[in-house]
Order: sequence, then C-alpha cells, then structure tokens
Amino acid sequence: MQKKQLRKEEALEYHARGRPGKIEVIPTKEAKTQRDLSLAYSPGVAEPCKEIINNVEEVYRYTAKGNLVAVITNGTAVLGLGDIGPEASKPVMEGKGVLFKIFADIDVFDIEINERDPEKFVQIVKALEPTFGGINLEDIKAPECFYIEKQLRASLKIPVMHDDQHGTAIISSAALINALELQRKKIDKVNFVINGAGAAAMACMKLYMALGARPGNFLVFDKDGVIHKNRTDLDEDRLLFAVDKPDWTLEKAMKDADVFVGLSVGNVVTPEMVKSMAKKPIVFAMANPDPEIAYEAATSVRDDLIMATGRSDYPNQVNNVLGFPFIFRGALDVRATQINEAMKLAAVKALADLSKMVVPDIVNMAYNEKTISFGPQYIIPKPLDPRLLSTVAPAVAKAAIDSGVAQSRIDNWELYAIELNKRLGLDNQLIRVLGSKARRDPRRLVFAEADNIKILKVAQILYDEGVAYPILLGNKEKIQSIAAKNNIDIEELPIVDSRADDQEERRKVFAEIFFRKRQRRGFNKYESQKIMRDRNHFGCMMVETGEADAMISGLTKNYPDTIRPAIEIIGTEEGVKKIAGMYLLLTKKGPLFLADTTVNFNPTAEELADITLLVAKEVRHFNLVPRVAMLSYSNFGTSNSPEARLVARATAIVKEKDPDLIVDGEMQASIALNNEILRENYPFSTLVDQEVNTLIFPNLAAGNVAYNLLKEVGGADAIGPILLGMKKPVHVLQLGSSVRNIYNMALVAVIDAQIKCASTPAETLKQTGGWKRTKK
Repeated sequence: MQKKQLRKEEALEYHARGRPGKIEVIPTKEAKTQRDLSLAYSPGVAEPCKEIINNVEEVYRYTAKGNLVAVITNGTAVLGLGDIGPEASKPVMEGKGVLFKIFADIDVFDIEINERDPEKFVQIVKALEPTFGGINLEDIKAPECFYIEKQLRASLKIPVMHDDQHGTAIISSAALINALELQRKKIDKVNFVINGAGAAAMACMKLYMALGARPGNFLVFDKDGVIHKNRTDLDEDRLLFAVDKPDWTLEKAMKDADVFVGLSVGNVVTPEMVKSMAKKPIVFAMANPDPEIAYEAATSVRDDLIMATGRSDYPNQVNNVLGFPFIFRGALDVRATQINEAMKLAAVKALADLSKMVVPDIVNMAYNEKTISFGPQYIIPKPLDPRLLSTVAPAVAKAAIDSGVAQSRIDNWELYAIELNKRLGLDNQLIRVLGSKARRDPRRLVFAEADNIKILKVAQILYDEGVAYPILLGNKEKIQSIAAKNNIDIEELPIVDSRADDQEERRKVFAEIFFRKRQRRGFNKYESQKIMRDRNHFGCMMVETGEADAMISGLTKNYPDTIRPAIEIIGTEEGVKKIAGMYLLLTKKGPLFLADTTVNFNPTAEELADITLLVAKEVRHFNLVPRVAMLSYSNFGTSNSPEARLVARATAIVKEKDPDLIVDGEMQASIALNNEILRENYPFSTLVDQEVNTLIFPNLAAGNVAYNLLKEVGGADAIGPILLGMKKPVHVLQLGSSVRNIYNMALVAVIDAQIKCASTPAETLKQTGGWKRTKK
C-alpha cells in the first residue's frame, strides 16, 4: 500500500507543471532511465489522468495546456503573398511559433486548416479547445476573419485573438499616443485619413476611438475609393465611418489632415500629398514590403513629420512582435477567458510608457545606435528590448484581473516580473533586491566623470527611479551639451566644476583638510591646493566631508589613478590593514563573488584570510549567506607546495577568526562548484551540500584571469570591481563599462553608503544639493 502511494505521488510530481495560483518556470523533465519512462508514460501517466477526471481544471496543473497556444490559419491572406493555401502558409505559421517562444517562452503548435467555409472553420477550432491555453488566428482573409473571431470568442473559454487585426491596432495605437504627444495634438481633435479598410484597419480605428478619437474625424479609403453612405458593399463596421459625399479622393483628403494611416498597398501617397498635410503631421505608412510612401520621400518634404512604417530598416517600425507574445503571456498566466478591450488598452499604455524610459545599452548595441531616446524617431520600443516581457505581460494580466476575465490571480507582481525574466534567462533577482533596498533610502552619489554620455544616462535613471541623488562633476557647459544632444534630462541635477572660480572657497577648505592628512607623506601646501582641481580628489573630499555619501569613478581612468585619491583622503575601515577588490558575477547558477581580483598581487596567508573575511562581510550585505571556497590547484593537501600550504593556512586562520563562516579549502574550482564530486571524494568538507557562492583566489593573477574568462567566455554579467575595506564608499568602474554595469555599480554604492554613512534629511538634500524633489 505504501509503495503504491509513493508511486502515485512520484508520478504526479513528474507531470506537474506548477502549483495552482503560482506562475513558475518549470524545468525540463528527465527521461533518461527506464524509471523516468515509466513515470512519463505507462503506468505513471495514469495518475494525472485520474486527477483531471476528478477535476478538469487540473489539466492546467498536469499538462502543458496553460503554456500552449495554437497558431491557426487557412492560408487565405498570408503576408504580402495573398491566398496561397494552407500548405504554403505553414512556414509563416512556424515562424510565428518561433517568435512566441523566443520573446515570451510560449509553446506553439501551428495548425493549417484546409477549410474556407467560416462556419466549418469555427467548428474545427472549437473542437481543439481542450488542447490549448489560447488561440492565435493568423492570415485569414476579411470579412471571414471577423465572423470567425467573433464566434470563437463567444463560445470558447480561452483567449482568442486575430493578430492581424489587433496586433497592428495595439502597436500603432501606442505609437500614435506618443506621436501626438510630441506633436502637441489631442486625439479627439485630429483628422485621420485611413487608406485600407481591411481587418487591421478596422481594428486600428476602433482602438483609436477607444483612446478618444471621434468617428466623424475619419476619412476611410479602400480599393474602390472613399467609404461613403451610398455604397451597397459596406458592413455595419464600415458604415460607422461612411461619409455623405462620394467625391473624396485621397489627394483631397490629405490636405490639412493631421494623421495618415496606411494599411493598403505601396506607393499610393505622393510627396505632394504629405506636403499638403497640416502642421506637424503624423504618417504611419505600414504596407509591406513597400510602404504607401517611401520614408525618404516623405521626410524630404516635411521636417516636422513623425513617420512610422512596417519596415525594420527605418525608425518607428510598427511590428506585431511588440504585442502578441506579451499579450498572450499575460493572458495565459492569469488564465483569462478572453483578450478584451481593457487588456488591449493596457498593452497600448505599457508600450507607450516604455518608449519614454531610458533605453538599455543592449538595445542601442542591437540596433547599432549610439543612443536611442524618446523623440520623433523613437515613439515605440524596439522589438529586441528585453524589458518588453516584464512590462507588457503584467499590464495585460492586471487588466484581465481588474476586468473580471481572469480565472486565477497574481498576488506578488514583483515576483511575477522576476519569473518572467527567468523565462528569458534574464534572472536579475539579486539586482532587483538591491534596487528595492536602494530605493528605501537613496543617497547622494558623486560621479567624477560626468562629461560622459553613459554616466549621464545612468544619472537620469537613478534619479527618475528614486535610487540615488546624483552629483555631476565636470565642466557645466560640456555636460549640459552632451545631455541636450542625447535627450537626457539632467535639469534637476547639480553640476559642480572642481576647476571653476565659484568653487575656489570649497577647494581651499578641501585642500586644508587634505594637507593635514598628507603633510608628512609627500605633499606640501601648494600641491594640496593644486590637486583639489582634480575631480577624483575633489569628489573623494566631498564624501569625506559629508557633502556626498559615495563616489563612482574610473570609466575613463586607470585603476590606480582612481583608487589612490580614495586611499589618501578617505582611508580604510578601522582594523583593516589592506583593501581588496571583489567582482560580483551574475551567472546562470546564481550570483558568484570573486576576490581578490584587482588589488593585492601575492597576499600572505594572513592577508588572504583578511581578504576572505572582508568579502564574507560584503556578501552578507547582499542578503546572502557566504559559502566560501579557498581556491588552489591542490585539493586538501594533495600538493605540499608553498602555494597550496599558504591557502590551507589562510583557511585555518579564517575558521579560527570566524567559526560560523561556511568556508573550506584549499581546493580546485572544479571541486568547489561540483557538489557531487566533492561529496563523493571529500565527504568531510564543510562545503558538502552547500551551494558555493564565493571564490577566494590565491593571488591577483589567478583571480583576474578567472574573472575575465567567466565574463567573456562564460557570458556572466559583471558588477565591479567593488572596493572592500574603505571607511566610506568609493567604487571604481571598469574602463568602458556599459550603462547597465554603471547602474548596477551605483546600486552597490548606495547600499554601501546606507551601511557606512548616516542618512541625510530630505530638507537638507534640497538645500545643499539643489534637487527639486527627493524621490520620483
């Protein structure tokens, strides 16, 4: 009896895709042994079947249904190819499935149906409902597509969306919101010319009206000319936009129009038509592959134009991949019974808002741009922006819950965002924890190299997110010029020029303090005054005197030139004999701390022990339990060389000074990071069944080489070097750090300051820093 129960529980666990009410990334199941096969199929598979018989909702727990979407077509309106039939449409449907997986980790079956009768098509798809969590209708010609979607939405209890209609509508709506904002126009006041009256065009106009556009402000054209009331071929939807007179031409309609939306065929709009539009016009020429008017032709006649196309080789691509993966992700994760208007509008707003946030370096790099920022050439996010999933899907899921179509709830939205990022291998949980911690008590952070676009981008992000109060050091005119050219908002941030005349009194005070510290260590009074013009020395002195809480530098300077002023001015913590440098690597297995990677060349056993204790202390500041491996080429005495004995001696000193610390050595890295081998060969080790997260290297060469290999070959994201042992926080960037690296380093600096420096009252911040707000 006990054996049978165990088999049942084991079988259910094997087939489980997640717990009710939990959004989880479930690892691939093993199927390597006979036992695995017996769990995957007979006899183990009978157990989840029984559970689903008793409660059909358990199908979401024990099968892939909840993460499975059907991409369904009959091939009657495929891309720019037209009616090519089900077989020829299959490559397109397979490609759509790839996009679902890449962008949102959604599994897809593509289904090509050899059926043109709309009612029969509906019946076929209805019969598939038990298999799928959602239905994406694709490339079905109008007007049949309207009937098919309407019938399926009414009869199925899973989300159904015809992407050709609603995807384009959602993306173009987000672009329209932002374009109107930039052109300073109101959606209920502008006049629209719509060329094309197919499925996508009708969906666009309906969504524009949901955003506030008025039906009477639309002039709509199809292949037979303007949509007017005397036509006998119009359905109810098109009649809404019909005008009284049939004498409208596209050329006449374009005169003084505010917005042109093309969902028709290429090259039907002339430069003269664009020239005749109202001031600050908006043109969305979305026909593919050739837009209604070429980008160059339109922009050559109007310099006040905002333009979008369906092409990736021009700015503002209206690409459905910005919508459907993330909309279905949000709908699936709350088991929405439909994709309703509220969910579409939530996606629109999320996309529009994301466009106004600072663009990550990874996106700039992907599109070979120096800096992408909100403006006429960037009104919608780029498809390769990794933030899309964790921005759009939660917005859609919330709207589903709020509008009453969700069958399950998400209680912890922060955790949900983390799980979404895990799906794409973007698990920055530690960084998110640090971000939350920093926001609770933001600090004044000096950037010594503020005349750099990356620094200014980070400063804006930190301030906008309420993480820190940046202080920018450098020439004011140069900094403001860089910011203006790149649309970086630093208006509320204080800029201090250490060389300027208005800082003379400050330099004198700083020089006097510096002279007292260094007068018997090689500096005379004149040199002390002169060196305060240097930004690194000036910034360190701001931290030392309490005018700032932390400093970041090193983006354009060598490591020794950056670290020297910090040691001379701020000095080390009490009891610390030598500082050390640590890197934090964000790996697929989790965070990994490496030291010493930047400061001490060949530490003694005593120095290595001190470094280890400094690192362990810092790891605890990350809300993690340090589990430390002391590395060597020897494993617990297999070599009697001086190098191996030094690490063994250092390990003994660490255990003596901190008996509670989980630490062992000397050991090879392969042993430290493979618990199975460690348990089998060295079962006595204190690291058995522990997940090592801290590696201490015997010397600087080993640490630095290992760090660079892990970063470049292993693909780990690096934060550092984090300077350990300083009395107050000063952190040094790597040469050429990315915006993301600098931002992460700033989080570390703020948290370091929270630990080492007293909090500054908000009123004092406003008075001394010049910030107009203390948090956004």
